[in-house]
Amino acid sequence: MARTDPIRNFRFRLEIDGIQQAGFSEVAIGETTTDAIDYREGVDPMHVRKLSGLTKYGNITLKWGVTDSMELFNWHKAIVAGQIQNNRKQCTIVVVDEAGTDKARFVVSEAWPTKYDPSDLNAKGNEVFIELLELVNEGIERVQ
Repeated sequence: MARTDPIRNFRFRLEIDGIQQAGFSEVAIGETTTDAIDYREGVDPMHVRKLSGLTKYGNITLKWGVTDSMELFNWHKAIVAGQIQNNRKQCTIVVVDEAGTDKARFVVSEAWPTKYDPSDLNAKGNEVFIELLELVNEGIERVQ
């Protein structure tokens, strides 16, 4: 019987509608939860039934080393300026194996930046200057 090893989490790429940004060091995919609603009618047995409620999609957090590219910052800047209507984007997170073959794909719908955070600067340090962008969304679906 052939052995199937789990996919490792350190090889991935991110595709965002119209934005060509490479070199992400970290992508955190938020959890998806569906609320459970307790319900009981007067003639039901002495316990509650569980009904499904609203589904909530967690935020996506992107981290990357600062370069001269301004595309992601400008996307955030447009949202701050109130231009959200035409700035919702579809993002695809693709996890690849050691050979570079696509193995898992997550599609994030209607995403837009809600938070931008450049890292602190320290003249005594030697770390990479990291930017963080947090995206809210209206759906995360694994399609592969």
